[in-house]
Amino acid sequence: MNTAKELVLPGDNTNPDLENGSVFFVGTATVILRYAGFTILTDPNFLHQGDHVHLGYGLRSQRVTDPAIAIEELPPLDLVVLSHMHEDHFDRVAEQKLDKSLPIVSTPHATKSLKKKGFNATQAIDTWESITVRKGEQSLKITSMPGRHGPGILAAALPPVMGSMLEFQSTGQTHFCLYITGDTLVYEQLKEIPKRYPNIDLALLHLGGTKVFGILLTMNGRQGVEAIQLISPQAAIPIHYNDYTVFKSPLEDFKAAVVLAELEDRVKYLKHGDTYNFQVRTQIAKEN
Repeated sequence: MNTAKELVLPGDNTNPDLENGSVFFVGTATVILRYAGFTILTDPNFLHQGDHVHLGYGLRSQRVTDPAIAIEELPPLDLVVLSHMHEDHFDRVAEQKLDKSLPIVSTPHATKSLKKKGFNATQAIDTWESITVRKGEQSLKITSMPGRHGPGILAAALPPVMGSMLEFQSTGQTHFCLYITGDTLVYEQLKEIPKRYPNIDLALLHLGGTKVFGILLTMNGRQGVEAIQLISPQAAIPIHYNDYTVFKSPLEDFKAAVVLAELEDRVKYLKHGDTYNFQVRTQIAKEN
């Protein structure tokens, strides 16, 4: 049985706003999430249009978009949530310019690599394992979700990937539940997620239909809709699309699949630099 993991952040987080939060879309799988006094960065990728990433085995891919902001424009961060160690998710800009003492929650494979790069506050979690991040009276429970970055035997040749469930909590109550798919395909183990988490408020879907040698490695438009139907979040936002030459399923594929499935009222679309603002009806607000 896994030992409970805990990370205590500095600051008292007095009177945080529990009714309003936001997701700012930087590009690729990079977002800035603000809620309950926490500021969280996901999968930092700040390379620019024309830059290349190395995906292993001699494979390279060119970025065809720019991030909405430069890494120097980031707000003060509490932590990073990283789905896996691929250069389009943690690039050389992040390696050079992120604070080496910034907590990074990721897979054991990724945290081992990050330690070699000088990051000294990494937190490794295996599938279904959790870490509780405390800041004053507020807590954020991060649990590693199953993910498979490729079919069959090919998955073993790719970096292990995790999805993430973020539960913002205080006084024993979860106020907001956010699921980030990570670079996964829709596969059998994902069916366990809605059984354990039937009340997901928001899902961030890593799409793009990444293909290498014609083999699908991330969800395309059709699988993105399957994920919504399976996980059943109140709202879903597609990210990780149209950014690299290995992304072969454009956002338009997903939009068409959403229309066919009659899910338009559940999906929110962001362009780079857009912010999705959400409201949370907490028990505290209801009592007042």
